[in-house]
Amino acid sequence: MRQIDRARLRACLDAEERRFAETHPRSRELFQRAQAHLLGGVPMNWMVRWAGRFPIFVAEGRGAHFTDVDGHDYLDLCLGDTGAMTGHAPEATVRAIADRAARGSTFMLPTEDALWVSEELARRFGLPYWQFALTATDANRFAIRLARAITGRRLICVFNWCYHGTVDETFITLNGGLPGPRPGNRGMPVNPTLTTRVVEFNDVAALEAALAPGDVACVLAEPAMTNIGIVHPQPGFHEALREITRRTGTLLIIDETHTICCGVGGYTRAHGLQPDMLTIGKPIAGGLPAAAYGVSEDVAARIRATQAPEYEDTSGIGGTLAGNALSLAAMRATLAEVLTEAAFARTIPLAERWAAGVSAVIEEFELPWHVTQLGCRAEYWFCARPPRNGGEAAAAIDGELDRYMHLAALNRGILLTPFHNMALIAPDVTEADVDMHTQVFRESARALFE
Repeated sequence: MRQIDRARLRACLDAEERRFAETHPRSRELFQRAQAHLLGGVPMNWMVRWAGRFPIFVAEGRGAHFTDVDGHDYLDLCLGDTGAMTGHAPEATVRAIADRAARGSTFMLPTEDALWVSEELARRFGLPYWQFALTATDANRFAIRLARAITGRRLICVFNWCYHGTVDETFITLNGGLPGPRPGNRGMPVNPTLTTRVVEFNDVAALEAALAPGDVACVLAEPAMTNIGIVHPQPGFHEALREITRRTGTLLIIDETHTICCGVGGYTRAHGLQPDMLTIGKPIAGGLPAAAYGVSEDVAARIRATQAPEYEDTSGIGGTLAGNALSLAAMRATLAEVLTEAAFARTIPLAERWAAGVSAVIEEFELPWHVTQLGCRAEYWFCARPPRNGGEAAAAIDGELDRYMHLAALNRGILLTPFHNMALIAPDVTEADVDMHTQVFRESARALFE
């Protein structure tokens, strides 16, 4: 395997940064202006981490492309990091949003769309009862609160370097084998070891030990890890996870927010999982903020047994805008006409093509990297073998190399997901788009050795 010369890498990164600054004057101007009234010059703090010295400002997007304020067109393989997985401004969703907005957006009362969406989610994921939120973070928070309420247990269990939005309990990692706060976690109310046990993904023995005392309310799990690189479950892992949770009286919550990339019913339907609860957000409303969580027949019965109607508005579950008419209209249109079997029949083969192209370049230049695919999502990671868990994946992060590969792609009209090297394929992506990425990836790799 060939090793990257770090001096050469820094020179390549410097050249890409100069090119970016020269070709994005309007975005740079807006970023400088934003310093006066946006904290850090951005509307969300992590936007400062884009590969350039400043983020590009977007003008508009349609399908798999968007245009920035400097007039550059981009193939969008980030897609709002799953929020716009359906592509930007899908026609059916746009029509539904416009129609519903003209007739009122929020009432604190149900609309008929809520019935249709709950029936469709039940059909897709196999869980009969559903509630709605505005983000997957809230869906996860509500699911955890319900799990604690019906089990009478305080602790939860997650996997090292998991991704479940900004849920406080999940910001825990293994540091030198010891659990503790995730690096960079700001303002944690308590040390997460007081609320959470953390084990490595695919480690059945560690999971068994974590749940054995019988004091864990739920395991909150991505069916495949996605935000620390794609980490697939090893054969038999999900069967063991389900058996151990049932035996220890621990509820199993599957978070499909990213793994919906596997098909219309996500990883759960594709692999026949049987969770007690399931959460999902981001793409199900075509880019509009929306989320949902479903529960099994048994969990629903246990929830009903603990309900006190006079306290429902102070239960810590729900919100004034949750389940609003606009979100439900967008969900109905997106699930019915956009996030369909036909869409996945197109996008998953394109992700295979993307992964094959990247793999060919890795082999051509004898790079110590690998590429992994999960449905219509694929990414490359800077280690020769696919990691078995979050700890191994985190150890392989190369921030400088990340920045170079991202910025080289951005300067050539391709946006990848920030913080890792993921491509998400929208229905409007073409084979020519995928092949363009392969060409850009090859050029970027070649430059490291010239």
